[in-house]
Amino acid sequence: MTLQSAPASPQPARARTDSSAPDAPRRRLRFPSAFTVLIVVTVAVWALTFVIPAGRYDTEDGSPVPGTYHSVELTTGFWERLKDLFLAPVNGLYGVTDAGTGLTAPGGTGSFAGAAGVFLFILAVGAFITVTMRTGALTTGVARLAQRLHHRRTLLLVVLLTVFSLGGTTYGMAEETLGFYGLMIPLMLSLGYDRMVAATVVMVGAGVGTLASTVNPFATGVASDSAGIGTGDGIVLRLVMWVCLTALAAAYVVRYARRVTEDPSRSLTPLTEDDLRIKAEGGEAAKLTSRQRTVLGLFATTFLFMIFAVVPWSDLHVTFLPTLGWYFPELAALFIVAAVAVGLVGGLGEKGTVNAVTAGAGDFIGAALIVMLARGVTVIMNNASVTDTILDVLQSAVADTSSGVFAVLMFAVNLPLAFFVPSSSGHAALAMPILAPLADFAGVSRALVVTAYQSASGWVNLVTPTSAVVMGGLALAKVRYDRYLRFMAPLMGALLVAVAGFLALGAAVR
Repeated sequence: MTLQSAPASPQPARARTDSSAPDAPRRRLRFPSAFTVLIVVTVAVWALTFVIPAGRYDTEDGSPVPGTYHSVELTTGFWERLKDLFLAPVNGLYGVTDAGTGLTAPGGTGSFAGAAGVFLFILAVGAFITVTMRTGALTTGVARLAQRLHHRRTLLLVVLLTVFSLGGTTYGMAEETLGFYGLMIPLMLSLGYDRMVAATVVMVGAGVGTLASTVNPFATGVASDSAGIGTGDGIVLRLVMWVCLTALAAAYVVRYARRVTEDPSRSLTPLTEDDLRIKAEGGEAAKLTSRQRTVLGLFATTFLFMIFAVVPWSDLHVTFLPTLGWYFPELAALFIVAAVAVGLVGGLGEKGTVNAVTAGAGDFIGAALIVMLARGVTVIMNNASVTDTILDVLQSAVADTSSGVFAVLMFAVNLPLAFFVPSSSGHAALAMPILAPLADFAGVSRALVVTAYQSASGWVNLVTPTSAVVMGGLALAKVRYDRYLRFMAPLMGALLVAVAGFLALGAAVR
């Protein structure tokens, strides 16, 4: 925890004789950022490598062979281990694992172990999204959609929540949602709803979409890379989950919205005088220009092509579509090219496009650095040969469970990790190298472990106070956190049961 003092009062201090009311600044506990958490985890894991016995599994095609775990003797001394701690972030970005020694270090020869490909891909996606937002096409498009469905309130709620959910499942829409509250609040108030409906259409929509990510690069992509599988592996189960969980969330929000319109006294956020004024001032949305229509087409086409490029169509027995097998290098190039195309078509010009690309990469550098730090933790464990030791302990714990119970256990294990590391990318890079191989022992697909991780991360991030998206969105919507929790409690329970059911079903089908 970090302590932050409240700002001092500008008035001169006065002497007090009442000892029960000290004139001292209040201090508030604040949860540390994901960066601080990962730095603490890095140092803690490094210290534990001196206590945890070193050991390894024999491997076959990159997977550990059950029953082959054995102790090994480390050849590295204290100073080499200290150097590993110092170089952990660098190794996490572009470390190379030597085939002979099995040690990872920058500038060596062997197999690439760093997250440089993921790092660049995150920056490319950030550039693409920021360029699209600066053209105004996304904001105007949502506003026009809302205006067209203005007289079909229920349909409008479902469509808007589905649009935000689509953003969550495809590219992990999160911080981008903050720009839509100014649009949603007057719209929902004018329809007779309250601020809770406005907030949850955006927050729950994008959050449930992220929970059931299909090709979200920041969750599914990073986790699949860390698990050693393709992003398209397991996409059928995740697609079914997305459809069903989005429908569940939409039904829940619509049910509350109807209750509010029928009996305003049941609203968790009763209308204020300011709300009544905003409701009366509701204006008309601007029309989409031909440029903006083209931009929206390019935006949708880029994500559709990404899905097409990563899905292993041959494994799904779809013979009329070629399996491209694209991975992070190709996808990064796709989003860089698409960002430039959107900027030029959207009328930003050469200078505006370049500025938007660099600004977008800058906005997403935090997520990229978190992946780098988390991968550095993995390198420390691998160089100390303790990853397989931890894996052996976990394997013993789940050895006698059925595949369905195993899948649910993977979901449960990731819940506390999601709270302490709210970054989906950092969580994936930290947990997947250890958890994914457990699927080999349990006889299930590694893609199921990825699905369990991202479901846990998405579920927690719907309500966690450590999320800037949740707390920032509620602040913009002027919805109290305790009332939001009261609204979300039944939905969180329903989502928990539904996710556990889908994971058990996925294990059974396998």
